[in-house]
Amino acid sequence: MNKILDLAGIGIGPFNLSLAALLAPLSNQRSLFFERRSEFSWHPGMMLPDTQMQTSYLKDLVTPIDPTNPCSFLAYLVKQGRFYRFINADFARVPRLEFANYLRWAAEQLPNLRFNSDIQDITFDHNRFTLKIAGTPSDVHSQNLVIGTGMTPYVPNWAKPSLGSACLHSHHYAVSDLQVTGKRVAIIGGGQSGAEIFLDLMSGARGQAADITWISRRPGLDPLDETAFTNEYFTPDYLRQFHELPPARKQPIIAAHKLTGDGVSPATLQALSRYLYTQDFLETQPTHYRILPNREVYIMERSHNAFHLYMRNGFNNENEDSLADVVVFATGYHYVLPTCLATLKARMDLDDEGFPKLNQHYQVPWDGPSEHRIYMQNAGRNSHGVADAQLSLAAWRSAMIINDLFGLAIYPVDPKPAPVQWANHNSLKPTPFFESAEYKQPSIAK
Repeated sequence: MNKILDLAGIGIGPFNLSLAALLAPLSNQRSLFFERRSEFSWHPGMMLPDTQMQTSYLKDLVTPIDPTNPCSFLAYLVKQGRFYRFINADFARVPRLEFANYLRWAAEQLPNLRFNSDIQDITFDHNRFTLKIAGTPSDVHSQNLVIGTGMTPYVPNWAKPSLGSACLHSHHYAVSDLQVTGKRVAIIGGGQSGAEIFLDLMSGARGQAADITWISRRPGLDPLDETAFTNEYFTPDYLRQFHELPPARKQPIIAAHKLTGDGVSPATLQALSRYLYTQDFLETQPTHYRILPNREVYIMERSHNAFHLYMRNGFNNENEDSLADVVVFATGYHYVLPTCLATLKARMDLDDEGFPKLNQHYQVPWDGPSEHRIYMQNAGRNSHGVADAQLSLAAWRSAMIINDLFGLAIYPVDPKPAPVQWANHNSLKPTPFFESAEYKQPSIAK
């Protein structure tokens, strides 16, 4: 801690955990990662029963880059003595709780993590970054930074005054003491989290609700697209070519790729359909429910200890309303620059949405010396596309940062290209076919 670090990491989520795991075996490097929480915890508020990962377990913290690293998922299974049981169970998808346990296990193995370390402010002077830690008299100094604080739960502004024990974001759902017996419940948000909470409430896990209404502004219950060629969007080859596009081209592509990472998994939709069949035709005391797609909730008011929701129906363009005693927002997450960067914010190049304009190596352009770098993880939606927030490329991105940090090809970052050619990278502009030697002018019958 008294020496100047090569790299100081802010936040210990899966992405900085991946970076720490790939840095740990390297000699002659000084890195430390700081986290204000007392221990590693990954989305504890969404650890619901029977929920599954949407990403292959081979896309873990290290395997895509270094399968011999001791922090791989397979190493975890072996160390826990359950490798054969896991294989024989033949999971179509790894249980989310299993993967969370793996991440926690990996965090316990690494020597370069520091929990209970709340970074209050970061400044730059005398050719080094200075990190001030709450409750600690001594500062930490580093040549470079990597920010991996993650996304923040998103709640519409009109709902924020109502947040409390009866109005919460899905991020806190599983760790809350929410009970819904005899109450009307509204779930707002039509993605995977909304579907999982709807199923959990319908099962009676929080008591027998009087009524459950699931509201989504999406046109329907849209499935996650996880087919083979869609998954090519989550490869280094595609991501590199996407990064080269001009900003005006990127936003329409990001919007078109929404369901590659923000839909309901087909397995969950199948389970939901079967569950509702049982509810509707086989249960003697079914829970009353409504599924309302294509609705945009635009305001919420308190009305006699209940919440009055006003919404617009995009299907028939009519106004509707609904009453609820409990509201759960499954409205996803958004990017917010961490408060510890407030002093440096004016020195960084950010876009109109507040995202950093990351280069291909995940560096934030800033007005400081180029040899002192600021890297950011899970902040590249606008620069690197929809794959940025997913676990699929976590290890590859970590390797890119490490290679750039030390100026060496420490880890392989150039896998075989995809079977799909996304752009023409010929140095010369191709000759149009009608101007080429192969083109022959058709004869015209007279």
